[in-house]
Amino acid sequence: MAAESGRVVTEEQQEELPAASGAVTHVNHQHHTHTRSQSHIQFHPLTHTTQWQPAAPRALAHTRSHSHTHFNTLSHTQPQKYGCRLTHSLSAMAKGEKGEKGSAGKLIKPSEPLFPKTPQQTVLGQQLTLSSKLCFAIGGAPKEVAASATAFFLQIYLLDVAQINAFQASMVLFIGKAWGAVTDPIVGFFITKSRWTKIGRLMPWMVGCSPFLVVSYFYLWFVPPFITGRFLWYLCFYCLYQTLITCFHVPYSALTMFLSTDQKERDSATAYRMTFEVLGTLVGAAIQGQIVASAHTLKHCPPYNMTTGYLGNSSGTEIVKKHVRSQDYLSHSKELYMIAAGVIGGVFLVCTLVMFLGVKEREDPYAPRTEKQVPFHEGFILVMRHGPYLTLTAAFLFITVAIQLVQSNFVLFCTYAADLRDHFQNIVLTILVSAVISVPVWQWFLERFGKKTAAFCGITWIMPFTMMLVFIPNVVVAYVVAVSSGLSVAASLLLPWSMLPDVVDDFRLANPYCKGHEAIFYSFYVFFTKFAAGISLGVSTLLYTLKLLIGAAPVAFIVTGLLILLLYPISEDVRLRNRLCLDELRKQSISSRTMEDLSNV
Repeated sequence: MAAESGRVVTEEQQEELPAASGAVTHVNHQHHTHTRSQSHIQFHPLTHTTQWQPAAPRALAHTRSHSHTHFNTLSHTQPQKYGCRLTHSLSAMAKGEKGEKGSAGKLIKPSEPLFPKTPQQTVLGQQLTLSSKLCFAIGGAPKEVAASATAFFLQIYLLDVAQINAFQASMVLFIGKAWGAVTDPIVGFFITKSRWTKIGRLMPWMVGCSPFLVVSYFYLWFVPPFITGRFLWYLCFYCLYQTLITCFHVPYSALTMFLSTDQKERDSATAYRMTFEVLGTLVGAAIQGQIVASAHTLKHCPPYNMTTGYLGNSSGTEIVKKHVRSQDYLSHSKELYMIAAGVIGGVFLVCTLVMFLGVKEREDPYAPRTEKQVPFHEGFILVMRHGPYLTLTAAFLFITVAIQLVQSNFVLFCTYAADLRDHFQNIVLTILVSAVISVPVWQWFLERFGKKTAAFCGITWIMPFTMMLVFIPNVVVAYVVAVSSGLSVAASLLLPWSMLPDVVDDFRLANPYCKGHEAIFYSFYVFFTKFAAGISLGVSTLLYTLKLLIGAAPVAFIVTGLLILLLYPISEDVRLRNRLCLDELRKQSISSRTMEDLSNV
């Protein structure tokens, strides 16, 4: 993309430290301005003083107009004003090379930095290796493995193996999912209060909760010896599991912002993550299904009432034998589910370890270090007032409801309305495989044509095919719809998680001193996706006609979401502008930190 070739051309200052006075003197500098066609970038320095002052709170104003952006900042000297102006044709800007001149007018050859970098500093435009992207993606797979296993098998396990009644099983699932949604903003609050450690600020959450998460997941599939309290047992452990999975998922999602400052690298890591998460869904269903398959091949006999009137023509010996076989079969089923839970728990620990060893969390130095932090409630208000975040969340709330309506009712429609019950397993597999293959395709598409265009093309793709299945319910159309559904599922997974970092960058530029609130964006977005699942379930219970659930209702939600997405203000030109301005802020912040460290020494 041409936009990626543009570089910010800034003035470079040569600083000297006089041995006698210890004052910092700014020497003459050169200002380079590159102009290509109608686009240009200008940074205008104001006056400098020769005496360096201790870093004080600095104000930054960020205003946005139709064609350019100006931001004013104070550097580590006297107030220094930079005007950053970028027009919409920035993407055509040619690559600029910059040089530095000393006081004698000779070009200075780049050499080793004057001051060594502190451990907290980040290399701008950090390139992620393939192994780092893979390790990051592997870290997100076990959550989907466990989620797929619980989604497909937890309800039937509670009914057939744990043997609690249908109402209690429904209450366990409903209360647990509702509790999981409530914990998202709570965990986001506690993450914002966390401090940086040697391994980062988010990594301790994921590493610390993983062992407890595996234990809670294992006991979720364990049948206690008592009967009367089993409902409370499963309710408590399912709520505990939902809490711990939130403690893992929210910081893992927010980790994207701390992998690299390069937008392209973050988008690439997100694509790897989505691919492995869809694979995790497929693997979770496969592992659980293969291990516990024999637990549901035969129906075990229910407990018998050993009264003469109930025996009828059967002898007591036959009834006792059937009851013994039933108990043996039930014990076998319990063992199979515990084995499956142990395997998935082991996968979770191994994947988390791989992520911990292969991923490095990096602090983004877009703002100076400060002891005073913006309180959570003020940061929350700023986030909830940020227009691009509200637009993106609202748009994909409707789109997610539509996609989940199609996913949850597609198999039912094929089974009962289209009489394709013999194909439903292959149809589900087709959807998942199509989604796995489509993620790299959409990643290429968004790099080539932009994220907003990719969102419109990817989401609208499913609409004509679902309507086709409603009017032409046959096998061929069902598989075509399955493939198209996989394409749209991949787009609905990739695009919002790829666009959310751009929203955070836009927020950072508008509020550079409101640091450490990235988790608010991600925790509330996760909350809204779970809320969308609840809406989808409610709509499914209100509408009794499968043709409406698979056709008209998803189309209505998709159209509403896309109309809201039209208002999304972060275009590719705005993304480029934000990247250039943030890079300039990072350079100023790193320079300020270097001078502060030097003064401390």
